[in-house]
Amino acid sequence: MRAPLGSFEDVSSAADRLDLLTPPVADVVKAGWGGFTADRIVYVDTDPAIADTAVLVEHHGPELLDRSANCLVVKAKRGGVTTLAACVVLSRARVDVNGAVRRHLDARRVTFAPVDTVVDGTRMEYGGITPVGLPSEWPLLLDPAVVDEEWVLIGSGRRRGKLIVPGKALAALPGAVLVEGLGI
Repeated sequence: MRAPLGSFEDVSSAADRLDLLTPPVADVVKAGWGGFTADRIVYVDTDPAIADTAVLVEHHGPELLDRSANCLVVKAKRGGVTTLAACVVLSRARVDVNGAVRRHLDARRVTFAPVDTVVDGTRMEYGGITPVGLPSEWPLLLDPAVVDEEWVLIGSGRRRGKLIVPGKALAALPGAVLVEGLGI
């Protein structure tokens, strides 16, 4: 099998590598979502030491900077209510936390969630957080540029390995909402 993007050596159907995914990610991949089945999701095995975007791009191809996405978790507060939400933007972009996110979540203050909160809440490894398998009560905010990509490289729930999914598959995840201007 060949990856639809990047220069990865160890490529397979995610359905065949469920053992390398965290339980919440494996459960969603196995079940599929929005008409996207596990056989349409690609798993690429990567070295955890090069999980960060800049290093991964150096090793597996410069086009990945424009065709990979980061999933960042924010903590929004308004009054006594705290909301955790995931934001997915292309790797070359930053999340507009104080603009698009704050407005969409109707929050007074938005910050990036503490690492412990993210790891405990997702049951994923920091550096491999993915929109696939997030807690159902968390809003999933997507930049439209991510959905517009034919294929997008995202985390697998672990620092080791990545998933390659159709961009439109991310918009079909439960709770996903397109937010204009999310990535700046």
